[in-house]
Amino acid sequence: LLIVVSVCTATGAWNWLIDPETQKVSFFTSLWNHPFFTISCITLIGLFFAGIHKRVVAPSIIAARCRTVLAEYNMSCDDTGKLILKPRPHVQ
Repeated sequence: LLIVVSVCTATGAWNWLIDPETQKVSFFTSLWNHPFFTISCITLIGLFFAGIHKRVVAPSIIAARCRTVLAEYNMSCDDTGKLILKPRPHVQ
């Protein structure tokens, strides 16, 4: 969802910037003339206020913390949470 809204915002921004009418009218009028950009930009800001950026980053943070704890027991995990058993170190 975040990628789709970001691409829509970028596409709308490109169309907004290359429109020659944008330079001739006021800022709010140009936003009114480009509803695709305006709506996608408001949606993107709303998603960030809703915390979608935390949901994208949270799984990698959890996996990194699990790896730190599991390293003490000679184990690890991949990004999906699958446990990886490492061979025991040989004590001499």
